This record gives sequence, structure tokens and C-alpha cells, in this order.
Amino acid sequence: MIFMSIRPELEMKDGNKIPVLGLGTWQLTGENCRYVVKEALELNYRHIDTAEIYENQSEIGKGMKNFERSKIFLTSKVWMNHLRYEDVIHACNRSLKELNTSYLDLYLIHRPNREVPLEETFKALKELVDNGKTKSVGVSNFSISLLKEALDVAEIPITVDQVKFHPYLYRKDLLEFCNKNRIVLTAYSPLGRGILLRDETIREIAERHRKTPAQICLRWGLQKGVVVIPKSSSEKHLKENFDVFDWNIPQGDMERIDLLNKGGKCSKSRIANFRPRKKTIQAKVRNEI
Repeated sequence: MIFMSIRPELEMKDGNKIPVLGLGTWQLTGENCRYVVKEALELNYRHIDTAEIYENQSEIGKGMKNFERSKIFLTSKVWMNHLRYEDVIHACNRSLKELNTSYLDLYLIHRPNREVPLEETFKALKELVDNGKTKSVGVSNFSISLLKEALDVAEIPITVDQVKFHPYLYRKDLLEFCNKNRIVLTAYSPLGRGILLRDETIREIAERHRKTPAQICLRWGLQKGVVVIPKSSSEKHLKENFDVFDWNIPQGDMERIDLLNKGGKCSKSRIANFRPRKKTIQAKVRNEI
């Protein structure tokens, strides 16, 4: 069997590099969030993913304290209600303040909003890049058709499309489009929010290779050339998720995992529908304009 080496970083369209394994932080809040981020960085994670809608950026900033900022790849996202030009600028400035950093490595449009022209949003994103507030920009939850629209109007490289992607939701067409256009596909919920850990095929493959179901799912994504950002709230799982680089899933097993794809038929595999809490961030941003 030929071992398939996974590069720890992928080069993006703009020349910057993104670590292929990161820590997702959706639903991580408070002291637990700060602790998990600190533990992850101590375990040599170098990619932290957050968003203004997660309401945990201050805790992430505290977790990053005492670590060299230049060694961390930090992603945040602007919420769909804040895609007007001025709102994007103010939302990014607020994220930087909460994260206690002078720049982001990647800033994403969290969700598309048909009421706001993409040209207007990307104009603001370009200004953020020009002013050093973020090194790279991209999108999240964009379909192929939306990516085409964005590519037509963006004056700066679209480096990433972050979407839900896992063996039950193997979005092969989207992955191929991203590869063709040099857009890195980042998989959030790469473990299917835990449902994949109980799948019989995944469990059988994991047992045979002496790995865990979570490691099989993450390695599957990495061998597809995808960046994976699993969430974890314990040191045990942080360590487990990080141990995915020095072994290989054979091609036959990769093909078996591919066949698990349920597409839109699996309700839990659809794109997560984030909803702002009652204490809306929209009000927070407006107070600062």
C-alpha cells in the first residue's frame, strides 16, 4: 500500500497558506471555550475557526493569550445581516477587538444574503485586505451558482468556501468546482455532528485499521483535499482528532465511504441553520456605527 502524505497546509489562490486541520468552535462558549482553545494550541493546533454569530470571540482571544499570534491561523465570519459595506467594516473591527488581534488570517461571508449585492460586500472585503485587517477572504455556505456569481464580481481572490461536508454529504460536484477554480473547500461538521460515529461501515473500517470512527471521517476528508475543522470540547478528542497525518485509508475503503453519501436525503446533513440569539449581534454592530 502506498502511503498518501497529507500536507499540513494548503496554498490558497492568493498565495497564503491554510492549515488543513483546525478547531471548530460553534457552540463553544464561556470558560470552556477559552480552555479548549488553549488546550488545542498547546497540542499544536494552528487553525482556529470562529464567527461573530458564535458569540465566543472574546473567549477565543483569551484562549490565544500567551501564544505567538503569527503561528495561529485565525478565521472569523461576518453574519448575513451585516453584508452592507459599512456593516462589514464595523463587524470586522468588532471581531478584531473581541479577539484581541490586529488582523485575521481569513474573513468569510458566513451566509449569502440576496438583499445585498455581492459587489458591495466584496468591495468592503477588499478594503479590509488593503488595510491589513485580514490577509485573505472567502465565503461560507455558497453553492456552485453563488460561487460563480461571486467570482464574476470579486476584485480580490476568493480563497475558501466553508460548507458542511462529510461522508453522508459528499458534495463531489462542489469539490470539483472549487478545485477547478483554486478555491479551498473547508468542511465544517466533518463528523456529521456525531451521527457518522455510529455508522456500521465507518466503525468496521475504523476497527480494522485500529483507528476511531472520528479519525476515519477526518482522514477521508483530508484525502479528498479538504480542510477539516471538527469541534471538540475535551482534551481526549482534541488529541484523537489531531492524530490523522501518519497513516492512510486504502482506496477500496475510501470508495466504500464515498458510497455512504445521502445528499439531501439526510436531514441532519443539510447546511446548519444558524439563528442569532435574542441578544442580537446586529444591535451590537449598529451601536458602534
